[in-house]
Amino acid sequence: MEIKAVKFYKKLPSKMRVAAYARVSSGKDSMLHSLSSQISYYNELIQKNKNWLFSGIYADEAISGTKDNRPEFQKMLQDAKEGKLDLIITKSISRFARNTVTLLKAVRELKQYGVNVYFEEQNLYSMSGEGEFMLSILASYAQEEAKSVSENMKWRARANFEKGQFYSITVYGYRLHKGVLKVVKKEAEIVKTIFDLYLKGYGCQKIVDYLGERNVVSRFGKRFTRCVVHGMLQNEVFTGKAVLQKTFISDYMTKKYVYNKGELTMWVVENAHEAIIDRETFDKVQIEMKRRDEAHPQKENRGPQMFSKMLVCGNCGRHYIRKRCRDVYSWRCVTYDHGSAKACISQSVPELELLRVSCEVLGLKEFDENIFRRHVKRVLVQENHLLTFELLDGQIIDKYWVPKRKEVRIYVPNNCNSTNNKQINQESSI
Repeated sequence: MEIKAVKFYKKLPSKMRVAAYARVSSGKDSMLHSLSSQISYYNELIQKNKNWLFSGIYADEAISGTKDNRPEFQKMLQDAKEGKLDLIITKSISRFARNTVTLLKAVRELKQYGVNVYFEEQNLYSMSGEGEFMLSILASYAQEEAKSVSENMKWRARANFEKGQFYSITVYGYRLHKGVLKVVKKEAEIVKTIFDLYLKGYGCQKIVDYLGERNVVSRFGKRFTRCVVHGMLQNEVFTGKAVLQKTFISDYMTKKYVYNKGELTMWVVENAHEAIIDRETFDKVQIEMKRRDEAHPQKENRGPQMFSKMLVCGNCGRHYIRKRCRDVYSWRCVTYDHGSAKACISQSVPELELLRVSCEVLGLKEFDENIFRRHVKRVLVQENHLLTFELLDGQIIDKYWVPKRKEVRIYVPNNCNSTNNKQINQESSI
């Protein structure tokens, strides 16, 4: 009998995959410097620990902790779901989330994936025995703090309004300096050109094309859109008039702006700043806009929005919106709709095809929006009539939609004999 020696190797313990989460709620230089310091600190902290494997840093800039749609935060949750993380380090509960519901939901989700969260200031691990109980109490304090900050900012804004000054505004042609708008000459010339072209008969889309051909971009370097130009032509701020508190934040948690319809005081200030457009020109534009609207009335589009925020353009990454043409509904990329074919070369998708394909993917006899949103994360609209369904359970399903074929009608003169008729019909069917 032959006996062989077997060598046993001791299994080395695997390193813990550790990442960090950082956030600042303002885009100011001081805050961005703070974010940079946080990133440097966590880089050094994680990498100097021999038992840890550095797995990245997730950092959100100028985004409130009360919001759920933080891109880096969502990416962190997705990486945790895919099994890429074991531990997440963050400075404090308020950095992670000021919303109690958001905090507990995220912590519980991470717990399902086996991922622990360590809050440095509170010296607390989310997966410890008292973790969730303590987090719910501390997060409530953080939420109240967010409410207090929101109320303070509202008070400061209204104090500015009472003095006839802007608190915060971003408008092409001006820059805000100590509550007063100052003219930017180069941009002011573009504003004058837009008003001038409109009075010469140009439409909003034609003005967009005119600006695009001359490489004129917005304040933030983006291409002008039809919607932006239309809004500029209606904005009284260019005449030197200031209407303050036209919008306000209805809820400090959602940070959603709503139009002021009498709920709060509004301030109207004449000659608040230097005008770019004189009042006579502005009034002429408003009269012309009204005339064009009456000459070409738009059909209302108040139908169901079952695919709203669910369709994403595979070309530019923006959402699709519902459009109506001759009583037929389709969904179109917002870049294409507000700009032109030059801005995005995406395809419009007939709504009936979206309904049909969605039913195929979900195995439904009849489309149900509630079921659709419970199972579908998003639908990517790609070239060659391809729809990519990304489901919430991780599945990815490709489906093709059928474009509507154009009818080709052949009109035959009455004096043609039956033989010729037969021949034409045969040729058209080939």
